[in-house]
Amino acid sequence: MSGGVDSSVTAGLLVEQGYDVMGVSLRMWEGNFGPRVCSDHRGAEDVAEFLGIPHELLDLRPQFVETIVKPFAQDYIRGRTPNPCVACNRDFKLGTLLQWAKQRQADYVATGHYARIERHSASGQDSLLRGIDEAKDQSYFLFALSQDQLAHTIFPLGALRKNQVREKARGFGLSVADRPESQDICFGDYKALVQAHADVKDLGAGDIVNRSGKVLGRHNGIHGLTIGQRRGLGIAAPQASYVLDIDQASKRVVIGTKSELACSGLMAERMNWLEPPVAEEFVAQVQIRYRSPAIPCVVRLTENNACQVRFKETYPGVTPGQAAVIYRGEKLLGGGWIEQAIP
Repeated sequence: MSGGVDSSVTAGLLVEQGYDVMGVSLRMWEGNFGPRVCSDHRGAEDVAEFLGIPHELLDLRPQFVETIVKPFAQDYIRGRTPNPCVACNRDFKLGTLLQWAKQRQADYVATGHYARIERHSASGQDSLLRGIDEAKDQSYFLFALSQDQLAHTIFPLGALRKNQVREKARGFGLSVADRPESQDICFGDYKALVQAHADVKDLGAGDIVNRSGKVLGRHNGIHGLTIGQRRGLGIAAPQASYVLDIDQASKRVVIGTKSELACSGLMAERMNWLEPPVAEEFVAQVQIRYRSPAIPCVVRLTENNACQVRFKETYPGVTPGQAAVIYRGEKLLGGGWIEQAIP
């Protein structure tokens, strides 16, 4: 429970449905209190008291720094653009918390994610589906879960839209009904965070060049740049320029036009399949960022738990370090980490 409307309504719905509910908050990252974040816990104890359920706060800050924060910073230093929310959901919200719950003989962990689980008792292989509310669907962040985690998880909000959740909160009499949305990433100024976890040698400046290698300017460190970035490059050009490529070894950043961002596909590694593929090549859709659309594609399995994804039509801004999540319609098949774009 973060004390926000989603987790509070989740608890309220479970109480209403007759479950024996205990509220738990994870203290992971706080920084300076500003916009609400999903690891927040302010107000959660008050909501739990209002609902008549016990509440406990688990302090996981040291583990969070080692497991999430440091790898996040190292990825930026390597010229990649990481997505820490996937690992956080797998290792903490439905990892450490689930282990803690099992030790207390709890049957399930429930969260306020907008996603759905379809149970298949015959096969024992549950399916993860998109949430009904397309604007709030969070299944993308959950591709790395295991079948055991799915089997012991409930997503009560998956079949609701955000306006319905707020209506439920008002119906329950929760004071958080109109509380603002939490932010997707909890680190705030990520550049300062990266600098705090990096050696001085890792933060050096480098050249900004075009596709031909002509030097157009200098940057202050690749950790402050990402593929597809347009603003803050400090380059005067007759047309808008975008970051096309980042080279860690040379610290060179390649920029070009928007049309040069177009890619025909990607290579992904460290795949996690919730629905194991039945063929080495199959038609699906891939989502390469949380807010991006699902792109029609052909997926071909390769060696070492990797795959090649070819788009039906070119798509811009494939970013190493981000997640490539494979869907068939509303069903999430699996996902992995983008290693490189295919021009």
